Amino acid sequence: MNELAFIEDIKIENMIYEIRGKFVMLDSDLAKLYNCTNGTKEVNQAVKRNIDRFPDDFYFQITKNEFDDLKSQNVTSSWNNYGGVRKLPHAFTEEGVAMLASVLKTEIASKVSVNIMRAFVKMKKIISINNDYIGRISNLETKYIEHDNKIDLILNKLSNKEKNNHIFFDGTIYDSYSFFMDILGKAKEEIIIIDNYAGKELFDILRNINVNIKIYTKNTDNVSMKKCTSQYNNITIINSDIFHDRFIIIDENILYHCGSSFKDLGKKCFGINRIEDTSILNNILNKL
Repeated sequence: MNELAFIEDIKIENMIYEIRGKFVMLDSDLAKLYNCTNGTKEVNQAVKRNIDRFPDDFYFQITKNEFDDLKSQNVTSSWNNYGGVRKLPHAFTEEGVAMLASVLKTEIASKVSVNIMRAFVKMKKIISINNDYIGRISNLETKYIEHDNKIDLILNKLSNKEKNNHIFFDGTIYDSYSFFMDILGKAKEEIIIIDNYAGKELFDILRNINVNIKIYTKNTDNVSMKKCTSQYNNITIINSDIFHDRFIIIDENILYHCGSSFKDLGKKCFGINRIEDTSILNNILNKL
């Protein structure tokens, strides 16, 4: 049986828990599903290497009380894989699961993440038809009855263009560029783009945007910079190599982080996430 077939035989719904009012999955279960050779160590190292992509509403470590409570409710579950509480498990929300798939290097991560997203969607149906789950998620059942709008948010997470954090899977070129243009359309005065691989593809996208645009990149030589500024009168190119990641700053007020070079949007799985912490925005602006 190949790895993907093995994953398809697993009831992923059994690996989804409710903690702090959110659906989550454990690092140990995700390590198994994403075929991580070094288990949870590989999962959490991937997070640490990309910590700016995992805010608290994506990824958190559970408390000892949460550990004991859920372990007692799930006697045969993966909670019992933890021999003690010296290293409490980490939990990933639905967005965190999708982001983890984008930063791991395993071959089946992106395919398996689709199955996981479907499992999150099935939770509402499971509550109503499967009594085996009632003991574990009875609190969720009450919440669903009283707050049906919350369920609608869960079911539409991957397609909701207005949310601050968005994951695009490989091949979604139109959707990713559409979301990119929606972000740029918020600008009233100025757009700052930081992308070391900025080139003609990006310049052509920006040429008809009616605000001043500054692009910080290390990919453009002086000759190309002069040609660009003469052809695109709304674009200023600044040679800089102090950044590794890609960022968009709208009117010095809104900050987005992008996991892909803007010329490659939609070609591979990546995320575009709004960073709400104004201190991070100010620090970046001070470095420009």
